[in-house]
Amino acid sequence: MNNDKEQQIQIELTEDIAQGIYSNLAVISHSSSEFVVDFIRVVPGMPKAKVQSRIILTPEHAKRLMFALNDNIKKFEADFGPITINKQEGFIPPISGQMGEA
Repeated sequence: MNNDKEQQIQIELTEDIAQGIYSNLAVISHSSSEFVVDFIRVVPGMPKAKVQSRIILTPEHAKRLMFALNDNIKKFEADFGPITINKQEGFIPPISGQMGEA
């Protein structure tokens, strides 16, 4: 038997989580030990936007997520063409910030 073999993890996706949450803005902040990604839904004409979900990651997992997103974007664009970002009126640029030390 090979003890170096990775164990498979069974992942459960409940029905309510499987529905997903729509987000059209992400605010990312970090400290020396974690990255915090707030997923927000901005509705045109509404003065307030609500955080829909917050994900907290270790720096290593944040980097793995970056690589996974980059890989999936490349695959998507190979299948469907380039993703373009339109800088139209009301466009909110990505926001990145740094949190206080934990």
